[in-house]
Amino acid sequence: MKTPLLPEIALDLADEHVRLFDATGGYRSDTPPPFWRFAWPGGVALARFVLDRPDVVSGRSVVDLGSGSGVVAIAAKLAGAREVIAVDTDAEARAAALRNAVANDVVIETAAEPVPADVILAGDVFYSASVAQTVLKLLRGADSYVGDPGRGFLPERLFEKLATYDVPVRRALEDGDVMRTTVWRLATSAAASAAGP
Repeated sequence: MKTPLLPEIALDLADEHVRLFDATGGYRSDTPPPFWRFAWPGGVALARFVLDRPDVVSGRSVVDLGSGSGVVAIAAKLAGAREVIAVDTDAEARAAALRNAVANDVVIETAAEPVPADVILAGDVFYSASVAQTVLKLLRGADSYVGDPGRGFLPERLFEKLATYDVPVRRALEDGDVMRTTVWRLATSAAASAAGP
């Protein structure tokens, strides 16, 4: 299935009417929701940005943090990244990222934990205060880019705004049909700092 704003990329995603917990038969605390079955707006915007600005990743090692379906990892590889590692704690997400990479004729690797890289890409990861603190620590020390649709926990003062996209989204997942989504770059001073957000 083609992804909004990304005609270059085909992904195996849930059907348009499917909601987050439909694929699991309902919420169960021992099973993570299948976030990887959807292309979230932060990832879509970040993937579009990388495809439009291949200089960001070309010839460099890249980590796609919280990779989910692998859309950002695939975009990075299509844009000329030397190597791409899709990082996600969910084993099913890692398997989906690999399947989607094969469908797009690119080779990526996967990992459950972040590894060092020249560039870190992270789409839609600032969705809670505790996750935001963890993610910010992981972004420091690399050239880091974030796609965020305004979930509320991105410390904007530490980032530079680079681009904004109107990303078509599913009503089954979001509150409307389009989400304005911004791509940010972690400011050099914040990347070098060991201080908290």
